[in-house]
Amino acid sequence: MPRMNGVEPQIEIFKPFGEAFELMTKILFQPFGLKKWLVIGFAAFLTGHFSGVGFNFPTNFGNFRQPHTAQKINLLEQWKPWLPVIIIGFVIFVLALVIVLMWLKSRGSFIFTDCIVRNRGAIAEPWREYRTEGNSYFVFQLLVMLGAMAAVVLLAIVFVLLGFLASGHREPSGVVMAALLVPLFICWIAFGIVINLIFLFMAPVMYRQRCPAPDAARQVLRLIFANPAPFILFCLFGIVLILAMLVIGCVVTCVTCCIGALPYLGTVILLPVFVTLHSFSLLFLRQFGPEYDMWASFMPPEFSLVLLPLPAPPESPSPPSL
Repeated sequence: MPRMNGVEPQIEIFKPFGEAFELMTKILFQPFGLKKWLVIGFAAFLTGHFSGVGFNFPTNFGNFRQPHTAQKINLLEQWKPWLPVIIIGFVIFVLALVIVLMWLKSRGSFIFTDCIVRNRGAIAEPWREYRTEGNSYFVFQLLVMLGAMAAVVLLAIVFVLLGFLASGHREPSGVVMAALLVPLFICWIAFGIVINLIFLFMAPVMYRQRCPAPDAARQVLRLIFANPAPFILFCLFGIVLILAMLVIGCVVTCVTCCIGALPYLGTVILLPVFVTLHSFSLLFLRQFGPEYDMWASFMPPEFSLVLLPLPAPPESPSPPSL
């Protein structure tokens, strides 16, 4: 665990969550402003909090008259030469959409963090101020995503080859496939958790230190390996919070007659939940030292009763004068 000039910080889980809830009430309800609420909701929407939990309702599309089999065959024959073009175009469209959403999410992470730290509803100013950090964060995420896709393809090839080799060049048995798949699945889950933790805390570190994405990723990775127990507890408590958020989303969707499942409107309705969760991650990271404290250089006066200053490290004794 890192030390601040000889002082070992006390990392807690429930205290930052309580502070996050109080911080949410200060930001959204003291005082309440509809314009500020809508702007912060749009910042949360850019971050990826699109809506609440939606439901799929049955439809009566099966009652429509279906075309005859011969007509279906003729239609497929007419479109058959264009199927490769349609498939390639659809794949390109999906990839482009994913990249655009990832870019907006990367830029929105800094906007949402700025709205919480400075207790304001602003989009244009933090969008311009943290343009360099947001683009660096996006490029890093894109490279990791491409690397993960390549790793999945490579592991799938290796997995199939090992399965056939282990079964003596015959069809691999279920036991051999399970023996190869279970460790791979466990390693992939652990890798996914670490990567998500890095992405979660990278943006706040970049916001605080104005550093590029690789430096922030290295710092977060060092924190995780130096403090495994607090981060494990953070993940377990985060799973509980996510389940609670899903339950709240389902209730809100039912109460609002599925309005809570609509993009942006659901984000605005569930904004207290999103602000609390994001504040919790910022306040958890704050415990590791002033270099991870979002409010070290600026703290709104209304936050002074909620966010107590971090304990100052003791000064080293000065040498006696001769």
